[in-house]
Amino acid sequence: MAAAASLKKLFLLFALFSTVFISQSSQTHGYSNGFISTSSYPTTISSKSTNHEQNELNRIEEGLKRARYAIRRAARKRNLTNSDSKEKDEFVSRGSIYINPYAFHQLSIKIQSYIEMEKRLKVWTYKEGQQPLFHDGPLGYVYSTEGHFIDEMESGLSPFTTQNPDEAHLFFLPFSVVNIKRFILAPNPSIPWTWLQLFVEDYIKVVSDKYPFWNRSSGADHFMVSCHDRGTQISSAFPRELFKNLIRVLCNANTSEGFHPIRDATLPEVNLKHGELGHPQLGNQPTTNRPILAFFAGRAHGYGRSVLFSYWKDKDDEVRVYESLPKPLNYTNLMTQSKFCLCPSGYEVASPRIVEAIYVGCVPVILSDHYVLPFSDVLNWSQFSIQIPVQRIPEIKVILKNISAVEYLKMQSRVLQVKRHFILNRPAQRFDLLHMVLHPVWLRSLNIGFTSEVGG
Repeated sequence: MAAAASLKKLFLLFALFSTVFISQSSQTHGYSNGFISTSSYPTTISSKSTNHEQNELNRIEEGLKRARYAIRRAARKRNLTNSDSKEKDEFVSRGSIYINPYAFHQLSIKIQSYIEMEKRLKVWTYKEGQQPLFHDGPLGYVYSTEGHFIDEMESGLSPFTTQNPDEAHLFFLPFSVVNIKRFILAPNPSIPWTWLQLFVEDYIKVVSDKYPFWNRSSGADHFMVSCHDRGTQISSAFPRELFKNLIRVLCNANTSEGFHPIRDATLPEVNLKHGELGHPQLGNQPTTNRPILAFFAGRAHGYGRSVLFSYWKDKDDEVRVYESLPKPLNYTNLMTQSKFCLCPSGYEVASPRIVEAIYVGCVPVILSDHYVLPFSDVLNWSQFSIQIPVQRIPEIKVILKNISAVEYLKMQSRVLQVKRHFILNRPAQRFDLLHMVLHPVWLRSLNIGFTSEVGG
């Protein structure tokens, strides 16, 4: 009885805490060609509106129609040249690393779907909620992309943000799952993780009561980001119609835990030192002189790593797997000396080692099941990485040895080509990690059709 009373008290405190942090602030404040769905997913939005709102919806929908047409036209024409282009950016997305370089790339230097995003996309961030649970997030360690994305949207420096919600295509819910854990759940372990969903429901209720945008689309043009492995529980703890259309951008992009690749998007996991801006500087420049076949060093957590350690830990000179590195071995130096870097899942499917490997020109070997890789709408991961399911971990050496030297060099050159998409800049820059995170969310917004009735 005492335990039940204590738990009830914690629940009430949690509910009060969430109400104060949200409500007080609210008083003051199947893709066609790999890009556009031919289905009706997610919804056609229908709502009553004023004449002004009707005009704004018509304007937004007209812009989306133009973007859809431009991307489809690029895919059909397969035109990768334009001698009249005056752009200074010499980035060319030609090559096998892209699923459809014609739709993703156009005008010889631009991504067509990306250029449409640059021309049109506007994101409005809800102002409700107080720090540290809202408008704040971790800027260091393995969850850093969650905090940096929130901070980028709040900085006022992003070309994609707007202060006028009526011109927005997308609406950002700026809560931090990492900070909710840190400031509420970790100090009160008796509160179950299922209450995370109730917390988010409370926030959605506040903003949907105050503004028309959530109700207008049933959340289909709203998104959130989370790099915590419990991010999927935002909408999976209890079955709710409320979350059916919400776009979740998650590091833990695990299809076995409710991640939906058609609706959701993957957030890359990057391990930064606390307070660092920009991408980590990992050792020397990549070189083709790499004497080690494969390398991994890391803690033993998660099923995939337990399998890896059982077969390869301290057992092979070519497949070098360590739980802890003996002195004087250096982690970064070993990565730069390795042809392939093993990237096993831990407690969640994502691993920061994928991005680390790309930074140093080491071909990532992704040891994971059910993981939807970042930017899979546009990147052809089979061209610059090796994907091995957990059950085939005993065959790692055979699989890697069967890759010819010529094919390995091609894959490594593609790793260097794709690197720019995984560099985290602040403020964000064209084609870098933060802008690439927005790109799949923008693609999903292209599938939303707006129709509305003028209300009296």
